[in-house]
Amino acid sequence: MCLLGLVLAVGALVLAGPVSGSADAASVCTGRPTRTVGFVTGELRLFRTRHYVCALVVAKGPGAPRPMSVSLQPRGGRAAVSSGRFSRQAGPVTVHALNRCVRASAAVSGRGTTTGWILC
Repeated sequence: MCLLGLVLAVGALVLAGPVSGSADAASVCTGRPTRTVGFVTGELRLFRTRHYVCALVVAKGPGAPRPMSVSLQPRGGRAAVSSGRFSRQAGPVTVHALNRCVRASAAVSGRGTTTGWILC
């Protein structure tokens, strides 16, 4: 009886395959990296596809949760914002930016950066 249970369990694992991905893998922007803006406590990373721009902020030293925020605004549109207490990164935030400039800002532990209108 135990042998049958073991065979069934192994068969289920083989059919299902290994568990892949992680929470970090699900939170990565798609598209090509277009700009990275470093600042004292982290860096703002921008990615672009043909129609969209995506941004996230990554802390320089991951550790205890601390206040982080990232904002991305297309010219003439509303800003997409992710803020809260995170240990490694805030975001991603994505906006539709086909033929539009965007403005991005990010902060980690109260220190941050802001871009002007970029990716025009």
